[in-house]
Amino acid sequence: MRMILVGPPGAGKGTQAVHLVERFKISHISTGDMLRAAVSEGTELGKQADSYMKAGGLVPDDLVIAMVIERIGKPDCTKGFMLDGFPRTRPQAEALDVELQKAGVALDVVLQIEVPDDLIVARITGRRLDPDTGDIYHIKFKPPPKDIAGQVIQRKDDTEEACRARLEKYHSETAPIIPFYAAQGTLKRVDGNAAPDEVSRRIEQVLG
Repeated sequence: MRMILVGPPGAGKGTQAVHLVERFKISHISTGDMLRAAVSEGTELGKQADSYMKAGGLVPDDLVIAMVIERIGKPDCTKGFMLDGFPRTRPQAEALDVELQKAGVALDVVLQIEVPDDLIVARITGRRLDPDTGDIYHIKFKPPPKDIAGQVIQRKDDTEEACRARLEKYHSETAPIIPFYAAQGTLKRVDGNAAPDEVSRRIEQVLG
């Protein structure tokens, strides 16, 4: 199974990624982890990426894509892989498609988890962090125990303003990749408005 996982922030991609990687015994490729691994291994591409990061710049798309192609060529990806967090824009998706074709690699599915913006805002703004343990709670779905309710905090990234800014960025930059993959016939949509186990069941149905 060779797939790309797409969805807005707060849609539950992290939870479903864990399930899918285990279900299909495939490698989970997060671009952030991939970049860090290439830098630590001292690969030629890693050295190039490191020079950009040390200068405080973004790693160019063509370099990231080259690293993706290098990564999926490793032995642990022979049974498949999941790309998580890339591509983030339509130009990235188009460029990645060209390089995958050159490498003779065909995607099986681009899985989109759909959740309405207002529900995502409710999910994210309701999250609370226990600064002592790092445990995450939710004021509606998983309230903190009474003895620590007074010490949990809301992270800066979990405010409504921050959440809506991330959603706006997703809709303007990442959502345009959806019609690109839909036109190729690889896109599968799943309603993510449910408990994690139910969303996993829906994904299983969609993927067959």
